[in-house]
Amino acid sequence: MSPDDSPDALEDLLGLLDLERIEEDIFRGPSRSAVVPRVFGGQVAAQALVAAGRTVAADRTAHSLHAYFLRAGDPDAPIVYTVDRIRDGRSFTSRRVVAIQHGQPIFHLSASFHTDEDGLEHQSEMPAVPDPETLPTAAESLPEYAGVVGQGVVDRLLKARAAVDLRYVDTPPYGSVGEPREPRSRVWFRTAGKLTDDPLLHLCLATYVSDMTLLDPVLLAHGRGGWMTGDVVGASLDHAMWFHRPFRADEWLLYDQMSPTSHGGRGLGQARIFTRDGRLAVSVVQEGVVRVPHEPHND
Repeated sequence: MSPDDSPDALEDLLGLLDLERIEEDIFRGPSRSAVVPRVFGGQVAAQALVAAGRTVAADRTAHSLHAYFLRAGDPDAPIVYTVDRIRDGRSFTSRRVVAIQHGQPIFHLSASFHTDEDGLEHQSEMPAVPDPETLPTAAESLPEYAGVVGQGVVDRLLKARAAVDLRYVDTPPYGSVGEPREPRSRVWFRTAGKLTDDPLLHLCLATYVSDMTLLDPVLLAHGRGGWMTGDVVGASLDHAMWFHRPFRADEWLLYDQMSPTSHGGRGLGQARIFTRDGRLAVSVVQEGVVRVPHEPHND
């Protein structure tokens, strides 16, 4: 994947998020395959937030979402999103969205929107990390791991992430297989091109990216390479985000991720997203299935 492909990839991603309205509160979105042969969870979450946001007054911005992944999505079929207008209050608006494929729910999301207002102000400090320009791009770093994950996986991953410039501050899980490390991973990201000023679009793109690497710290704690190396199998179970301060997804954002625990075939990822000037923009929490494949017995 060359840098010249990135603008086209971003246009494709924006097209993926430009849902078709087929009824007053019913939308339809296209699907596509990800690195694994199912719909990428971040795509469904972002599309669901688009659907919710299109039923909300323009002066209200999403401040939180809570979602559950129910079934694997079919990348060869469109997804229908139905929106329930739960509440329209004086300051807050609530929406519930169900994503449906082949007559079955595959995902549901609750989102809350809030009018802008003044209030108390404090935040955690952003960690000190290298500037993103000093770090290798995916096109520069991923081919180094072809011997570990296979050239086919590298090619699929470069294609799947071509719309996003994502740069690891630390070595990714598949770069240190067999070496348990601190369960913390940090990446810089931004879209591979400029976006319009629509606030909902920036929230939805951050939602899309937030599902890419959030369980990496679980893998790091155990020296596992992840789904790219096949030493674990997994999937997102639920996902929550709180949008604290305005940000742009086409400007550098630091995704600071950690894992406090894993148990019973599930791992928990927690994260903070900071703007480059140190403002805490988003908090994220996700639990996912993280299972070690059973080794065959030679009787």
